[in-house]
Amino acid sequence: MAKKKATEEKRTKHETPEIPALQPGDVVAVNLRIREGDKERTQTFEGTVIRLRGAGENKSFTVRKVSRGYGIERIFPFRSPVITSVQVKRHSKVRRSKLYYLRGRKGRGAQLKERKVEPKARPAAVEE
Repeated sequence: MAKKKATEEKRTKHETPEIPALQPGDVVAVNLRIREGDKERTQTFEGTVIRLRGAGENKSFTVRKVSRGYGIERIFPFRSPVITSVQVKRHSKVRRSKLYYLRGRKGRGAQLKERKVEPKARPAAVEE
């Protein structure tokens, strides 16, 4: 039983952020906690979600960006203690669940059409 309690304490020790519902084609900004020696800072990785995989504890998403002409892909587990926050910048219209074809495209060919999303209606305030 002692082992079970230790793992539960370990999980609660690292607070994982609330990650919004993601879909392939979304442009996201992932804020990461970076440790350099005894200092800690936040770094942003912004790119397109090209894949979602797994379920439950093993769920992860892959983000791709092009920096100085080189494609960079990074895989983020949903329950990573390194992630501080994730913001969805825009949604794109795609017809596939895995966008690996973006790897072979450059410039305008790699752009995705934007998908308009209605903001969620706020519930009316209840006055007493």
